[in-house]
Amino acid sequence: MNSSSEISRTALTSAAARAAHLLVDHEPLIFTDTLAQALLGERADELIDYHRKFGDHPVLAGARTEVLCRSRFTEGLLAESGLAQYVIVGAGLDTFALRMHRDADAPRTVYEVDRPASQEWKRHAIEAAGIVPHSAPTFAPADLEHDSLLDALVAAGFDLARPSFVSLLGVSMYLTGSALARVAAELGTLPTGSQVVLDYMLVPSLRDEAGQAYAEAVGAAVAEDGEPWLSFYAPEDLTSIVVGDGFTTVRHVPYESSIDPSLWHRTDALAPMRLSALLHATR
Repeated sequence: MNSSSEISRTALTSAAARAAHLLVDHEPLIFTDTLAQALLGERADELIDYHRKFGDHPVLAGARTEVLCRSRFTEGLLAESGLAQYVIVGAGLDTFALRMHRDADAPRTVYEVDRPASQEWKRHAIEAAGIVPHSAPTFAPADLEHDSLLDALVAAGFDLARPSFVSLLGVSMYLTGSALARVAAELGTLPTGSQVVLDYMLVPSLRDEAGQAYAEAVGAAVAEDGEPWLSFYAPEDLTSIVVGDGFTTVRHVPYESSIDPSLWHRTDALAPMRLSALLHATR
């Protein structure tokens, strides 16, 4: 694989943030992803070196903080749920399925939703890295701005009759509000007991100084890369969408509260900022 043109820049940088955490940050670790570096392949040194050289910069430290916290929060809730179908929307280079052990107490079928080109890139990356997963993910190609999420999942073998856990991390800000509402409506038809976790970018008035500085520094760059942020929300805006679509319980979790408080006793540059928040909804 000599090109990264088929995979989004955000997929690469998110994987680099997870990989770099193990190399540049101090104990206690927030999240351990032992396969992210391998999936980056020939891009690994280049992308991780930014963190090695400039890891204390607010943008890089902020990116690691957001990616690590949302991953720990989501996988913690997934483990507690005991649900056997897990859907990762906008999966990118997520490694959960590759890290999942065959003898786990709660074996799961993992469906990954992403653009076809991204999934093909990931297939080659897994093969090139020599990773032999105990349980490979099932790929469900879709463009959520236009395609039905559930149609794509059913075509991949998803069982609509079974309660499921669904994550949308690093997704909502790249969708229009109408597309996110359509996705929420589809997820609202899942069986009772299903759970959804998503992260969303706060409207500017709800950001703190660090969050606003990050948005100003990064927003223009992601737009130039062809992945502009399209949507920002206040918590009540998303609550009205989700509750109206069949979810009975909705809670919003700021990043500073998304992990055990002891993990914020740090000697590195990782610190929570109010740029984004997490939503956890149950059917």
